[in-house]
Amino acid sequence: MFFRMGVKSKAAVAIVVLLLLLGSLWLQGGLDYHWESCLKGYDQQNKHHHLHNSSGPTAPGGTHVLRECLGQNFQVSMLLSHLLASPAYSSDVLMQPYLSSWDELVKFMDALGPVVGLISKEIQTKTNIIRELALLSEKSPEAEMVPDEHLTGLNSQDAIQSGLDPLNHNRAYHSVHSMIQSELNRGVVDFHRPTESGCRTLLRLHRALLWLRLFLEKLAEMSESGRLRSPAELCRESYQNTLSKHHTWLVRRAAELAFIAMPERGFFFRLVCVGNQQELNVVLTKVVRAIDEVYNRTQKALDENGMLDLP
Repeated sequence: MFFRMGVKSKAAVAIVVLLLLLGSLWLQGGLDYHWESCLKGYDQQNKHHHLHNSSGPTAPGGTHVLRECLGQNFQVSMLLSHLLASPAYSSDVLMQPYLSSWDELVKFMDALGPVVGLISKEIQTKTNIIRELALLSEKSPEAEMVPDEHLTGLNSQDAIQSGLDPLNHNRAYHSVHSMIQSELNRGVVDFHRPTESGCRTLLRLHRALLWLRLFLEKLAEMSESGRLRSPAELCRESYQNTLSKHHTWLVRRAAELAFIAMPERGFFFRLVCVGNQQELNVVLTKVVRAIDEVYNRTQKALDENGMLDLP
């Protein structure tokens, strides 16, 4: 049947196959896990944030209020809330708000259309893996308690002020540091072959976060000439500078096809609930700075434990 198709039909089939491969191989594979979150103590009630801006509705003090965008799944205010809640103490990252940040980023990618949505499904699979590992750890009769060296000597009040739940801060998958320490202690991490460890999965998410961070930064850039490059061009460039070096030739070609379908800039104005590029710059710059704090802490933790090149 395939050999009876015309040239255009064959090309269409080839594109579909490549996009399906992209969705399945984007982060170098994954498993479908059914999950429920068992990481407790994270407060998600803060839905409004103040950004320095000269336009739009203002709150006391002359700052722009970032409000909920009605009628859409992705909420940039929730993304910022989760990102700001992720850093803990001086150098750690709490896993629940970190994964919740990814939940919102998945909604962001889903909003860009079914082609990019294929990528988000693989990312969601990765977050589910860590949640499943955390759930299994919590259900274990001998759930491992992992004292965090950063918290030694802190009393309960100090822990709360540092953004930590004093009852759960030493659970195995409570934070990046506790997960790394727990999995190393249990011999779960293999430095020579792929395993379904939380550390390996975190590394794949970490790499994807750098790609999205760079894309959002480029999307926020102002132009002195007045000419703004297309989101498709910016996303492709961001990918080439980050994730592409970890992908095979076939996946890189499929990614190029996916970025062609990227919406125009006006779509992103509506998605983030802003009216122009200047307002988009204000909002996305705040998001990028929050991502930087989470990314840099995670990068340092993985680097200190020799995990930046886990197979």
